[in-house]
Formats: sequence, C-alpha cells, structure tokens
Amino acid sequence: MPAKAYRLDEISPRAFQHPADRAATAALEQIPYLDAVLRRLIQLGYERALRQFSLGAAVRLGDQQLPRIWALHREAFDVLDLAEVPDLYMTAFPFANAATFGAAKPVVVVNSELIRILDEDRLRVVLAHEAAHVLADHILYRTALLILLRIGGRSIPVLAGLPLMALRTALLEWERAAELSADRAAALVTRSPMTVCGTMMTLAAGEAASELDLDAFVTQAIEYSEPASGVDRLSRLFLQLGLTHPMPVRRVHELLAWVRKGEYDRIVDGEYLRRGEEYTLREEADVAGQHYGERVRNIFRDAGESVADIGKQLGDWLSRNRASGSD
Repeated sequence: MPAKAYRLDEISPRAFQHPADRAATAALEQIPYLDAVLRRLIQLGYERALRQFSLGAAVRLGDQQLPRIWALHREAFDVLDLAEVPDLYMTAFPFANAATFGAAKPVVVVNSELIRILDEDRLRVVLAHEAAHVLADHILYRTALLILLRIGGRSIPVLAGLPLMALRTALLEWERAAELSADRAAALVTRSPMTVCGTMMTLAAGEAASELDLDAFVTQAIEYSEPASGVDRLSRLFLQLGLTHPMPVRRVHELLAWVRKGEYDRIVDGEYLRRGEEYTLREEADVAGQHYGERVRNIFRDAGESVADIGKQLGDWLSRNRASGSD
C-alpha cells in the first residue's frame, strides 16, 4: 500500500503512456472531423441516455455507502495528483469489470462481481486503472465507444451516413492500446507491479482461488507472447477484434517488460515528465507508430473505405447535424 504522503506531483500521462496508446491515438487524430463528430454524438443526448442507463440501477458510493471502497477511489486520484474526484457507483452485474465514461463529467462504475472477487489491494489496482483513464484524457473516445457499442445494430435515423462499424472497430483498437497505459499507472499508484499482475490473474480466472499461483501465470504470459505460427497469430487477431481489453496474459507481459526496462523505478523515484513539460516533437514516427497507424488505416480499408472517405462521411454528417437539437 502506498505511504500516505506518496504522490506523483503533476505527473503527465505521457510519463507512463504505452507506445501503442500514443500511436493509436495519433492515428485517430489523423481522421478528419472524428473528434467533432464524437462530441456531437454526445451533445445529441446519447451520453445522457448512457448515463441514465448505467446509473439508474446503481448505488453511488461515499462516506456513508461502502466508505472503504470510496476511500480507495479517492486515494488513487490523490496519488495521481488529480484534485477532482469523479462520482463512484456500484451496480449489480455478474461480470467483474469497471468503466469510466462522461466527457463533461466523468463517473466511474464498478460491477458487484469485481468487489466480490478482489481483496483490498487488488481493488485498489482497478480503481487506480480507472483514475489513469481520467488523467490521460481517454474519456471522450471511451464514452463514444460505449455509445456506439450500446447503439449496436439499431437503426437510428440521425446516425444515417456514419460509418458505424468502422468507427467501432477503430475505437476498439484504440481502447485496447489505452488499457496498457492505464495498467502502468495502476502499478505506479499501488507501487506494486506484481499486484497488478495478480489482479489480472484473478480477473482472468474469475475467482480469487487460494491455489492460483502468480509465478505460473507470469510464465504463461511469457509463453503466450513468444513468436507464434502464422495460424496462431491470425487466431489471436480474430479473438481480439471485438474485445475492449487486451488478453490478460498480454497485459501482464507488456507491464513486466516496461518494469524491466527501468521506467517504473525511475518514475517511482520521482524522475518523470510533468504536466506542461510534454514533448513538442512528434514521437509517433517510430515502429509502434507506424504499426498502429497502419492497423487503424487497415480497419477502414477492410470496411471498403479509405481514411479520406471516412473523413468525408464524418464531415457530411456533421454538416447535416450541426443544427439538430439535443433531444
């Protein structure tokens, strides 16, 4: 558990940003009108509907409602030096998960199954992970993705002209990359990368069984990340297409690789990038940047359209819906 005085003063999200997250974000930023369209979707009331749907049957936690969990939530934001602490809700759901959404006013929602299977240290990991999404300004894309996933295949006239499938797939690709950054932040907040790995193991197993062995799970992660055959690589690609999170074993592998490089120790020791000191030079022109940029472009090509075509559709839709009301 972090000491009470432990705080990563003014830490920039770039300090722990995974290269895949940086590159996938840069690829999305190259899509004309994307951010404007996503903000317009929110303005049209879809976020409000999502908020009502998600929180209508949930309990808001605080000093009188599960104060132990509320204290862990506040602690995570304090360590990351974030003054505003979003509301925290718990909802009954038989799947261990948490989510943060709300472009204007973020909220964090944890499922009851998560509380059931995680001890205090591992619950702290999840709450720190969600706090990192707030610090890293992931909320616009995450909220838009939740809206698009909830819309699903329903026919809504106002969305006519939007390439929904391509947008969902691109945002899912970005979301999986952003999760790797939040895992790093969770390790920094808890000062225990192995607790983060143990949390992944429990979530993957679905139960905090005493016979689970973390060393064996780490070995499994190493084996999974070794070069696979062409068939295995293709199978992994298809398995991940509809997922909002990378495979747990991959997350463990990526986190421990980052720790071994020494970045984790340097940040904990106070050597990290502060807010306002972010790099002014573009860093996306590296191997990861080229790889993830190409993956996002491939998503649109697979949908039968180029980035330019998608941008034109988004621009046309935005022009038609600028005067629309929020109802």
